[in-house]
Amino acid sequence: MLSKRLAPVQIAAKLALEMTLISAKNLSVNIDGKAILQPFDFSIKAGEIVTIVGPNGAGKTTFLRALIGAVPIAGGSLDAKDGLRIGYVPQKLHIEAGLPLTAQRFLNLPHSADRDLLAKTAEFTAIQALMKMQMRDLSGGELQRVLLARALLQRPDILVLDEATRGLDYLAAASFYQQIEEARTQAGCAVLMVSHELHVVMAASDRVICLNGHICCQGTPDQVVITDEYKALFGGDASGMMALYRHQHDHRHDHDHDHQHDHHIHPE
Repeated sequence: MLSKRLAPVQIAAKLALEMTLISAKNLSVNIDGKAILQPFDFSIKAGEIVTIVGPNGAGKTTFLRALIGAVPIAGGSLDAKDGLRIGYVPQKLHIEAGLPLTAQRFLNLPHSADRDLLAKTAEFTAIQALMKMQMRDLSGGELQRVLLARALLQRPDILVLDEATRGLDYLAAASFYQQIEEARTQAGCAVLMVSHELHVVMAASDRVICLNGHICCQGTPDQVVITDEYKALFGGDASGMMALYRHQHDHRHDHDHDHQHDHHIHPE
């Protein structure tokens, strides 16, 4: 019935958004003989923003790395879309203090990026003024924008961010997450991220997974924040957290509808 009402282009777009990019069934991870992640099921579809939250040592980074095939799994199955392209934004980047490496050179490693794509990506991430700067001289916010640009140059199906805003102040983190939402919209990619900034990611996520060696709970931010499992891990003031989430979420949408603003993150 649906195919009779929609044009072929609309059908293709709908199917693309419904496509499952990564699917895990009964997946578990052991490291050095120790169970780090108990068996879990997980999937993410094109266009989704999914955030993993949990206390320190909960296995969040291992969860990400297992899903992208960076660590061996102990059991279960892991499937990914054929030709899946992943753009990865790490917690931090280690660069030798004496190594001369400009942002432009970094973005062209290991192979030269397409010139037009590089220009458009630099504009989108607002790093044009940073291109000739040494990587070691960038501030935390500037470095994260360069790392995001590098990830977007992969034309990713999915962006993976591991505590990408650690060390940034509240406003810089909020701006970064807003840009992630825009990247999802413009590039059509999914986003899978780990974050400790609960009040910010609640406003930026379609789905939240609460992790502590296993999946404690998951769902929309509204659903997760009122669960006993979430309260046990992050405290009982869920109502205050949800009020802040709703304020940010509603304010963002009102802002988007009422005004046409440049949402680029500007150099600090």
